[in-house]
Parts: sequence; structure tokens; C-alpha cells
Amino acid sequence: MKLSRMFGVATAAVIVVGLTAAPAWAAPPVNDTVDNAISVDVGFNDSVDTTEATTDAVDAQLNETCGAPATDASVWYLLEPSADVTVIIDVSASNYPAGVAVGVGTPGSLTTVACGPGTVLLEAFAGETYYVLAFDDQSDGGGNGGQLEIAFIETQAPTVTLAVSRNARLDGSGNAVLHGTYTCEGGNSIQISGDLVQLQGFGSVRAQFALVDRKTCDGTRHKWQTVARAFGPDDFRPGRALVTSFGFACGEFLCADGFGERTVQLRSPLPVG
Repeated sequence: MKLSRMFGVATAAVIVVGLTAAPAWAAPPVNDTVDNAISVDVGFNDSVDTTEATTDAVDAQLNETCGAPATDASVWYLLEPSADVTVIIDVSASNYPAGVAVGVGTPGSLTTVACGPGTVLLEAFAGETYYVLAFDDQSDGGGNGGQLEIAFIETQAPTVTLAVSRNARLDGSGNAVLHGTYTCEGGNSIQISGDLVQLQGFGSVRAQFALVDRKTCDGTRHKWQTVARAFGPDDFRPGRALVTSFGFACGEFLCADGFGERTVQLRSPLPVG
């Protein structure tokens, strides 16, 4: 009887353990594999817990030409634009070191067209299918994913229009003072540079010029002026000369330039006094 009672107690304990609720494990995100990639449009953003996301051979194949340290905790998106568009794919707001790789072709043999940590720029063309992989690159040395923040943002290059005035003036030291206008939009700054050439007899006098204006790419017309300093033994003289000018502006991700040539008339310095 004594042994029987002890066994019964032991048996009951086993039953209690057997009825204890199993811990709830989080499931991988629905787009953990490329077969379940979420179809998105430009303007889409997502916040997803990737701590249970996995990685597989398709991830590794896309990474062969990207070279990320790892593609852990990966999830997939599918972008099929109806028109040509430049897209920023941004995962920099994630709470772990996230990266992005973009491929075209067939999963398992994708060709990488963009990849990098934090943010990538994609020139996307209408009718093409882009497979977008977001992952934990493990550059922090551990963990598996976290809270992924991903956004597909349309962006455009700045616009630049540059004009050089037909009339320029000599400064009394053999240099030419050039001026004109520019209109720039969507950039952080604009750089104007160029060359000035004047034929004199069997030779020529040359100069280069450059200036930078910041915080003026606001879509309105601005004036510019700079000195083209002659290099060499000869000075510029009153008469005609050829200006080749360049305008170059950059936004956060894209740059644009403008180009122009025109003949200018160099005039004598203004009289002093």
C-alpha cells in the first residue's frame, strides 16, 4: 500500500506536467520566403517583427554578388512598377542593422541590381519585376532581426538651368568678370564651373572658374558672378571670348548637371573715380 500510494503521487505529478500549457512561439512573418513575397507599390511602408524570420538558399544566391556579411531574418517584397520610377528603399529606421538587396530574374538565379546597408537607390523600369530582400546583416555581431521599418519612397534628380550673360567685363588685372543666372530645384547646393578661352593672334588666353552656392536650389532664378583668372603670361583683352559652363547640383541621393556654351563680349574695365 505504501509503495502504491507513492507511485500514485508520482503518476499524478507526471499528469500535471503533461497538462502544463506549452509556451507560445512566434511564427515567422508571412513573407519569410520569396514564394510569399508581399506585392508593393511606391509609397508603401511596413513595420514587421523579423525575430522569427529565417534565411535560405534563395537569399544566399542573391547575396553572392552583393556581399553582405549575412542575410539573416530576411523577408521579401515584390515591386512591379507601371511606369519608370526612381525609388529609395529605406530600412535605416529599423532597430537592428538592416540591409536591402534587389534582384531581377527567377528566384534562385536572380541578378542583383541594387544592394546595401540602410538605404538603396533603385532605378525601376515599367514592366520589370523586382524582388526586394530585407535582412539582418549581423554587423552588430548577434541577434536575429528585430523590428523592421521599410519604406519605398519615390525620388527625383534635381533640375538645373544655367545661363551666362552675353556681356562680361575685364577687372583691370587681365582677368574677366563673368555673370549670369541659374535656376536649381531639388538640390542641396549648386556648383558652377567652366572655362573661358580668347584667341589672340596665333595663340590663346585661357582661364577656369568655379563657385558654389548653398541652400539656393529653391526653384527660383538666382544671379551668379565669378572671376575667370587668366593663367599664363598673357591677359584677357577687350573682344570676344568663348565660355563653356557647367552647373552641377546634388540632392540627398541623386545629382544632375547642366551645360552651355556661348560667345561673350569682354569689355574694358570701368573707369575709376
